[in-house]
Amino acid sequence: MLKFDPNIPVYLQIMEFLKKKIASGNLQPGEKLSSVREMAQMFGVNPNTIQRVLQELERENLIFTERGIGNFVTKDERVIAKMREEMAAKMIEDFIKSMNDIGFSDKEIIRLLEKKIKKER
Repeated sequence: MLKFDPNIPVYLQIMEFLKKKIASGNLQPGEKLSSVREMAQMFGVNPNTIQRVLQELERENLIFTERGIGNFVTKDERVIAKMREEMAAKMIEDFIKSMNDIGFSDKEIIRLLEKKIKKER
């Protein structure tokens, strides 16, 4: 179960969780999602919250609904690739802002990233 941040709407946190699952490939294109009831139990939320999540994901073309069958991850890999790029851009932006806030210059950030990446390999 997700540990929810009380400062962020729950439906947005569940959306982010599902987007990460899609972006990472843990949910494959065309894969059927759990039912509303199953997800509500899994996340410990009201089914209406899950309905809102699914509506928003459908509005973003990340999932589609087959009436009477369920909800599925989009089969359009361009949509998934675009979402991944947007998520990465946001993460990088947040990281750079946080590093700038504690006094690191852009050059220092790049140097630290290179050092960390080399150390990890």
